[in-house]
Amino acid sequence: MRAASHSSAQIETFLEMMAAERGASPRTLEAYCRDLDDLAGFLKADVAKAGSDDLRRYLASLKHAALAPRTAARRLSCLRQFYKFLYSEGVRTDDPTDALDSPRLGRSLPKFLSEDEVESLLAAARGIEGIKGLRATALLELLYATGLRVSELVSLPLAAVRGNSGIPKPTIIVRGKGNKERLVPVGDAAREAVAAYLTVREAFIPAKAKVSPRLFPATGRAGHVTRDAFSNLLKEIAARAGIAPTRVSPHVLRHSFATHLLARGADLRSLQQMLGHADISTTQIYTHVLDERLKSLVQNSHPLAKLKL
Repeated sequence: MRAASHSSAQIETFLEMMAAERGASPRTLEAYCRDLDDLAGFLKADVAKAGSDDLRRYLASLKHAALAPRTAARRLSCLRQFYKFLYSEGVRTDDPTDALDSPRLGRSLPKFLSEDEVESLLAAARGIEGIKGLRATALLELLYATGLRVSELVSLPLAAVRGNSGIPKPTIIVRGKGNKERLVPVGDAAREAVAAYLTVREAFIPAKAKVSPRLFPATGRAGHVTRDAFSNLLKEIAARAGIAPTRVSPHVLRHSFATHLLARGADLRSLQQMLGHADISTTQIYTHVLDERLKSLVQNSHPLAKLKL
Protein backbone atom coordinates (compact mmCIF):
# COMPACT_ATOMS: atom_id res chain seq x y z
CA MET A 1 0.00 0.00 0.00
CA ARG A 2 1.58 3.31 -1.09
CA ALA A 3 0.43 6.79 -0.18
CA ALA A 4 -0.03 9.44 -2.86
CA SER A 5 3.17 11.19 -4.05
CA HIS A 6 2.48 14.47 -2.23
CA SER A 7 2.03 12.70 1.12
CA SER A 8 4.76 12.27 3.68
CA ALA A 9 6.89 9.15 3.56
CA GLN A 10 5.87 8.53 7.17
CA ILE A 11 2.36 7.66 5.97
CA GLU A 12 3.66 4.58 4.23
CA THR A 13 5.65 3.55 7.31
CA PHE A 14 2.54 4.04 9.46
CA LEU A 15 0.42 1.88 7.15
CA GLU A 16 3.05 -0.86 7.17
CA MET A 17 3.02 -0.82 10.98
CA MET A 18 -0.80 -1.01 11.06
CA ALA A 19 -0.72 -4.03 8.76
CA ALA A 20 2.14 -5.88 10.46
CA GLU A 21 1.55 -5.11 14.15
CA ARG A 22 -2.16 -4.33 14.39
CA GLY A 23 -3.41 -6.73 11.71
CA ALA A 24 -5.40 -3.98 9.96
CA SER A 25 -7.46 -5.25 7.03
CA PRO A 26 -6.79 -4.06 3.45
CA ARG A 27 -10.05 -2.08 3.58
CA THR A 28 -8.95 -0.31 6.78
CA LEU A 29 -5.53 0.46 5.32
CA GLU A 30 -7.13 1.92 2.20
CA ALA A 31 -9.38 4.12 4.34
CA TYR A 32 -6.43 5.37 6.41
CA CYS A 33 -4.42 6.03 3.26
CA ARG A 34 -7.29 8.09 1.79
CA ASP A 35 -7.79 10.01 5.02
CA LEU A 36 -4.13 10.93 5.40
CA ASP A 37 -3.79 11.69 1.71
CA ASP A 38 -6.80 13.99 1.99
CA LEU A 39 -5.12 15.83 4.87
CA ALA A 40 -1.91 16.15 2.88
CA GLY A 41 -3.86 17.59 -0.04
CA PHE A 42 -5.54 20.12 2.24
CA LEU A 43 -2.31 21.24 3.92
CA LYS A 44 -0.21 21.07 0.74
CA ALA A 45 2.64 20.24 3.07
CA ASP A 46 4.24 17.34 4.91
CA VAL A 47 1.55 15.95 7.21
CA ALA A 48 4.20 14.76 9.66
CA LYS A 49 4.96 18.40 10.52
CA ALA A 50 1.34 19.57 10.98
CA GLY A 51 0.44 21.40 14.19
CA SER A 52 -2.76 21.45 16.22
CA ASP A 53 -3.99 24.60 14.43
CA ASP A 54 -3.40 22.97 11.04
CA LEU A 55 -5.49 19.99 12.10
CA ARG A 56 -8.23 22.22 13.53
CA ARG A 57 -8.46 24.02 10.18
CA TYR A 58 -8.69 20.67 8.42
CA LEU A 59 -11.45 19.41 10.71
CA ALA A 60 -13.30 22.71 10.31
CA SER A 61 -13.13 22.24 6.53
CA LEU A 62 -14.77 18.82 6.90
CA LYS A 63 -17.58 20.37 8.91
CA HIS A 64 -17.97 23.15 6.34
CA ALA A 65 -18.19 20.48 3.62
CA ALA A 66 -21.10 18.94 5.59
CA LEU A 67 -19.21 15.70 6.15
CA ALA A 68 -21.17 13.35 8.42
CA PRO A 69 -20.03 13.60 12.07
CA ARG A 70 -19.35 9.87 12.16
CA THR A 71 -17.08 10.11 9.10
CA ALA A 72 -15.29 13.10 10.60
CA ALA A 73 -14.83 11.14 13.84
CA ARG A 74 -13.32 8.24 11.90
CA ARG A 75 -10.87 10.58 10.19
CA LEU A 76 -9.88 12.11 13.52
CA SER A 77 -9.33 8.59 14.90
CA CYS A 78 -6.98 7.93 11.98
CA LEU A 79 -5.09 11.17 12.69
CA ARG A 80 -4.76 10.33 16.38
CA GLN A 81 -3.24 6.94 15.60
CA PHE A 82 -0.92 8.41 12.97
CA TYR A 83 0.50 11.16 15.20
CA LYS A 84 0.77 8.87 18.22
CA PHE A 85 2.81 6.57 15.99
CA LEU A 86 5.10 9.45 14.95
CA TYR A 87 5.52 10.46 18.60
CA SER A 88 6.32 6.91 19.71
CA GLU A 89 8.87 6.57 16.90
CA GLY A 90 10.60 9.79 17.89
CA VAL A 91 9.71 11.51 14.61
CA ARG A 92 7.90 14.18 16.63
CA THR A 93 8.38 15.51 20.13
CA ASP A 94 4.64 16.15 20.60
CA ASP A 95 1.25 14.82 19.56
CA PRO A 96 -0.79 17.60 17.88
CA THR A 97 -4.06 15.65 18.28
CA ASP A 98 -3.94 15.83 22.11
CA ALA A 99 -5.58 19.26 22.05
CA LEU A 100 -8.32 18.32 19.55
CA ASP A 101 -11.94 17.71 20.53
CA SER A 102 -13.85 14.82 19.02
CA PRO A 103 -16.89 15.80 16.90
CA ARG A 104 -20.27 15.24 18.48
CA LEU A 105 -21.83 12.16 16.93
CA GLY A 106 -25.36 12.76 18.10
CA ARG A 107 -27.73 9.88 18.62
CA SER A 108 -28.59 7.76 15.62
CA LEU A 109 -32.03 6.17 15.73
CA PRO A 110 -32.45 2.57 14.63
CA LYS A 111 -33.94 2.03 11.19
CA PHE A 112 -37.12 -0.05 11.21
CA LEU A 113 -40.11 -0.96 9.07
CA SER A 114 -43.75 -0.21 9.80
CA GLU A 115 -46.03 -3.04 10.87
CA ASP A 116 -47.72 -2.93 7.44
CA GLU A 117 -44.36 -3.22 5.69
CA VAL A 118 -43.38 -6.24 7.78
CA GLU A 119 -46.72 -7.86 6.97
CA SER A 120 -46.02 -7.21 3.27
CA LEU A 121 -42.66 -8.93 3.63
CA LEU A 122 -44.23 -11.95 5.30
CA ALA A 123 -46.95 -12.12 2.65
CA ALA A 124 -44.27 -12.01 -0.08
CA ALA A 125 -42.38 -14.87 1.59
CA ARG A 126 -45.58 -16.92 1.79
CA GLY A 127 -46.04 -16.30 -1.93
CA ILE A 128 -42.83 -18.16 -2.82
CA GLU A 129 -43.81 -21.58 -4.12
CA GLY A 130 -42.52 -24.92 -2.94
CA ILE A 131 -40.17 -25.87 -0.14
CA LYS A 132 -38.07 -22.72 -0.54
CA GLY A 133 -41.13 -20.67 0.27
CA LEU A 134 -41.76 -22.68 3.43
CA ARG A 135 -38.18 -22.15 4.57
CA ALA A 136 -38.21 -18.42 3.70
CA THR A 137 -41.46 -17.96 5.63
CA ALA A 138 -40.12 -19.83 8.66
CA LEU A 139 -36.94 -17.72 8.67
CA LEU A 140 -38.82 -14.42 8.47
CA GLU A 141 -41.58 -15.34 10.89
CA LEU A 142 -39.06 -16.58 13.44
CA LEU A 143 -36.84 -13.51 13.10
CA TYR A 144 -39.70 -11.06 13.47
CA ALA A 145 -41.27 -13.03 16.31
CA THR A 146 -38.09 -13.24 18.39
CA GLY A 147 -35.79 -10.37 17.37
CA LEU A 148 -32.83 -12.75 17.19
CA ARG A 149 -29.50 -11.63 15.77
CA VAL A 150 -29.07 -13.05 12.28
CA SER A 151 -26.14 -15.22 13.43
CA GLU A 152 -28.33 -16.65 16.20
CA LEU A 153 -31.20 -17.32 13.80
CA VAL A 154 -29.37 -19.14 11.02
CA SER A 155 -27.35 -21.31 13.43
CA LEU A 156 -30.26 -22.39 15.64
CA PRO A 157 -30.04 -26.06 16.64
CA LEU A 158 -33.06 -28.14 15.69
CA ALA A 159 -33.34 -29.30 19.31
CA ALA A 160 -33.77 -25.72 20.51
CA VAL A 161 -36.97 -25.31 18.53
CA ARG A 162 -38.58 -28.74 18.08
CA GLY A 163 -40.13 -30.32 21.15
CA ASN A 164 -40.25 -34.04 21.95
CA SER A 165 -43.61 -34.32 20.21
CA GLY A 166 -42.18 -32.69 17.08
CA ILE A 167 -44.24 -29.53 17.64
CA PRO A 168 -42.28 -26.24 17.82
CA LYS A 169 -41.76 -25.04 21.39
CA PRO A 170 -43.48 -21.88 22.71
CA THR A 171 -40.10 -20.71 24.05
CA ILE A 172 -36.60 -21.38 22.78
CA ILE A 173 -33.21 -21.22 24.45
CA VAL A 174 -30.82 -19.04 22.44
CA ARG A 175 -27.07 -18.96 22.92
CA GLY A 176 -25.97 -15.41 22.16
CA LYS A 177 -22.97 -13.14 22.60
CA GLY A 178 -20.48 -14.21 25.23
CA ASN A 179 -21.93 -17.71 25.03
CA LYS A 180 -24.78 -16.53 27.29
CA GLU A 181 -28.13 -18.30 27.10
CA ARG A 182 -31.51 -16.58 27.20
CA LEU A 183 -35.11 -17.74 26.96
CA VAL A 184 -37.10 -16.20 24.11
CA PRO A 185 -40.87 -16.67 23.59
CA VAL A 186 -42.16 -17.59 20.13
CA GLY A 187 -45.58 -16.50 18.88
CA ASP A 188 -48.18 -18.77 17.31
CA ALA A 189 -47.69 -17.48 13.74
CA ALA A 190 -43.96 -18.24 13.86
CA ARG A 191 -44.54 -21.67 15.41
CA GLU A 192 -47.01 -22.54 12.66
CA ALA A 193 -44.54 -21.41 9.99
CA VAL A 194 -41.76 -23.48 11.56
CA ALA A 195 -44.07 -26.51 11.86
CA ALA A 196 -44.87 -26.29 8.13
CA TYR A 197 -41.18 -25.95 7.29
CA LEU A 198 -40.22 -28.96 9.45
CA THR A 199 -42.26 -31.21 7.16
CA VAL A 200 -39.80 -30.43 4.32
CA ARG A 201 -36.63 -29.66 6.30
CA GLU A 202 -34.89 -32.91 5.36
CA ALA A 203 -34.87 -31.83 1.71
CA PHE A 204 -32.29 -29.15 2.62
CA ILE A 205 -29.88 -31.55 4.35
CA PRO A 206 -26.83 -32.16 2.11
CA ALA A 207 -26.83 -35.68 0.70
CA LYS A 208 -23.37 -36.41 2.10
CA ALA A 209 -24.36 -35.31 5.59
CA LYS A 210 -27.56 -37.42 5.79
CA VAL A 211 -28.43 -35.79 9.12
CA SER A 212 -27.97 -32.28 10.52
CA PRO A 213 -28.30 -30.81 14.00
CA ARG A 214 -29.29 -27.41 12.56
CA LEU A 215 -32.80 -26.07 12.14
CA PHE A 216 -31.86 -24.54 8.79
CA PRO A 217 -29.32 -26.95 7.25
CA ALA A 218 -27.54 -26.10 4.01
CA THR A 219 -24.53 -27.08 1.96
CA GLY A 220 -21.32 -25.28 2.76
CA ARG A 221 -18.77 -25.16 5.50
CA ALA A 222 -21.05 -23.79 8.22
CA GLY A 223 -23.60 -26.56 7.71
CA HIS A 224 -26.47 -24.09 7.90
CA VAL A 225 -27.89 -21.13 5.97
CA THR A 226 -25.26 -18.37 6.05
CA ARG A 227 -25.81 -14.77 7.12
CA ASP A 228 -25.10 -13.55 3.58
CA ALA A 229 -27.47 -16.06 2.01
CA PHE A 230 -30.27 -15.00 4.33
CA SER A 231 -29.55 -11.30 3.78
CA ASN A 232 -29.75 -11.81 0.01
CA LEU A 233 -32.98 -13.79 0.39
CA LEU A 234 -34.43 -10.97 2.46
CA LYS A 235 -33.63 -8.41 -0.23
CA GLU A 236 -35.28 -10.62 -2.87
CA ILE A 237 -38.40 -10.85 -0.72
CA ALA A 238 -38.35 -7.08 -0.17
CA ALA A 239 -38.35 -6.56 -3.94
CA ARG A 240 -41.33 -8.92 -4.26
CA ALA A 241 -43.11 -6.91 -1.56
CA GLY A 242 -42.49 -3.60 -3.32
CA ILE A 243 -40.12 -2.37 -0.61
CA ALA A 244 -36.71 -0.95 -1.52
CA PRO A 245 -34.20 -3.75 -0.81
CA THR A 246 -31.74 -1.18 0.56
CA ARG A 247 -34.18 -0.53 3.43
CA VAL A 248 -34.34 -4.17 4.49
CA SER A 249 -31.78 -6.27 6.36
CA PRO A 250 -31.89 -8.84 9.17
CA HIS A 251 -30.90 -6.12 11.64
CA VAL A 252 -33.70 -3.84 10.41
CA LEU A 253 -36.15 -6.64 11.20
CA ARG A 254 -34.61 -6.99 14.66
CA HIS A 255 -35.09 -3.25 15.14
CA SER A 256 -38.67 -3.56 13.86
CA PHE A 257 -39.38 -6.34 16.37
CA ALA A 258 -38.17 -4.14 19.25
CA THR A 259 -39.87 -0.98 18.00
CA HIS A 260 -43.25 -2.64 17.49
CA LEU A 261 -43.15 -4.35 20.88
CA LEU A 262 -42.47 -1.07 22.67
CA ALA A 263 -45.14 0.72 20.67
CA ARG A 264 -47.64 -1.88 21.87
CA GLY A 265 -46.76 -1.58 25.54
CA ALA A 266 -43.71 -3.77 26.24
CA ASP A 267 -41.27 -2.52 28.86
CA LEU A 268 -37.55 -1.93 28.31
CA ARG A 269 -36.38 -4.53 30.83
CA SER A 270 -38.33 -7.35 29.16
CA LEU A 271 -37.11 -6.18 25.75
CA GLN A 272 -33.53 -6.17 27.01
CA GLN A 273 -33.85 -9.82 28.03
CA MET A 274 -35.39 -10.88 24.72
CA LEU A 275 -32.77 -9.04 22.64
CA GLY A 276 -29.91 -10.38 24.75
CA HIS A 277 -28.45 -6.98 25.59
CA ALA A 278 -25.96 -7.15 28.47
CA ASP A 279 -26.62 -3.51 29.38
CA ILE A 280 -30.02 -1.83 29.31
CA SER A 281 -28.37 1.33 27.95
CA THR A 282 -28.08 -0.54 24.64
CA THR A 283 -31.82 -1.19 24.67
CA GLN A 284 -32.51 2.47 25.34
CA ILE A 285 -31.87 3.35 21.68
CA TYR A 286 -35.52 2.41 21.25
CA THR A 287 -36.84 5.02 23.68
CA HIS A 288 -37.74 7.24 20.72
CA VAL A 289 -40.76 4.95 20.43
CA LEU A 290 -41.62 5.44 24.09
CA ASP A 291 -41.39 9.21 23.63
CA GLU A 292 -43.93 9.10 20.81
CA ARG A 293 -46.20 6.75 22.78
CA LEU A 294 -46.14 9.02 25.82
CA LYS A 295 -47.02 12.03 23.68
CA SER A 296 -49.93 10.11 22.19
CA LEU A 297 -51.02 8.91 25.63
CA VAL A 298 -51.11 12.45 27.04
CA GLN A 299 -52.79 13.83 23.94
CA ASN A 300 -55.53 11.20 23.91
CA SER A 301 -56.03 10.48 27.60
CA HIS A 302 -55.30 13.61 29.64
CA PRO A 303 -58.60 15.34 30.61
CA LEU A 304 -57.28 18.77 29.61
CA ALA A 305 -55.46 17.71 26.44
CA LYS A 306 -58.37 18.40 24.11
CA LEU A 307 -59.41 21.75 25.52
CA LYS A 308 -59.24 24.50 22.94
CA LEU A 309 -57.43 27.60 24.08
